[in-house]
Amino acid sequence: MESVLQLDYSQFQTVYNVLSFAVASMLAATVFFLVVQGRVLPRYRQALIVSAMVTFIAGYHYVRIFNSFTEAYVAVGDGTPATAMNAMSYVLVNGDGFNEGYRYVDWLLTVPLLLFEVIAVLALAPQVRKGLMLKLIPASALMIILGYPGEIAVDTATKTVWGVLSTLPFIYILYVLFVELSKAAKNQPTQVGKDLSGLRWLLLATWGVYPISYLLPMLGIAGADSFVWRQVGYSLADVLAKCLFGLLIYKIAREKSFADDPAFAEQEIKAAPSSGA
Repeated sequence: MESVLQLDYSQFQTVYNVLSFAVASMLAATVFFLVVQGRVLPRYRQALIVSAMVTFIAGYHYVRIFNSFTEAYVAVGDGTPATAMNAMSYVLVNGDGFNEGYRYVDWLLTVPLLLFEVIAVLALAPQVRKGLMLKLIPASALMIILGYPGEIAVDTATKTVWGVLSTLPFIYILYVLFVELSKAAKNQPTQVGKDLSGLRWLLLATWGVYPISYLLPMLGIAGADSFVWRQVGYSLADVLAKCLFGLLIYKIAREKSFADDPAFAEQEIKAAPSSGA
């Protein structure tokens, strides 16, 4: 993809801060998912381990993205606090530019794992679980692979072709999540069913940000504005789709642990901090 040649002060700071926020969120979520392993039954811990893997992989790639961004642009102009916003700008000095390809490497690894989290936490029958994985995992990888050529393309026609192609496996994934997974999970506890619905809508909402950001240049938002909004959109969507998604997975794991083992539930309730004096 084409890097913009210059950012003004506020544009640079916006991207800088949102990337920093994403790094902190991913790393903190990783620690949390590893620490709370003992708060669920062993059969559900695999889902939390995968959640930690997702946020760790994303955290690593966001460090690389952050470093690529700060190394690609250098400040020029008056840097005094009183005039920085008006007189200071950042120009592209790194010959390779800002490497956003890290995002696609990250998504290629983490998107299949996100879908695996859903299947793992429900503890479905082995045959059902295998069938869903064989449908969701290849489709998710294909969606990312088909999206990358359009992301790096500079002409609208090429972007459109690859965008449409990558949308096809995305629609198939939604069908499996909303139709086939609903059938497979119909015997789940009531609250788990509600949370599962929330997981699916969260994926739909956050994944919907990616094609919008992808299409910004085609919507007339180009240059530095398109670059900045793309970084903000991708980063916030990643935090929601990985960190918040993982927290919902943890919530489902707790609920299923309580439903499976009343003694464990009672022990956890007793161990919870008292709200009284």
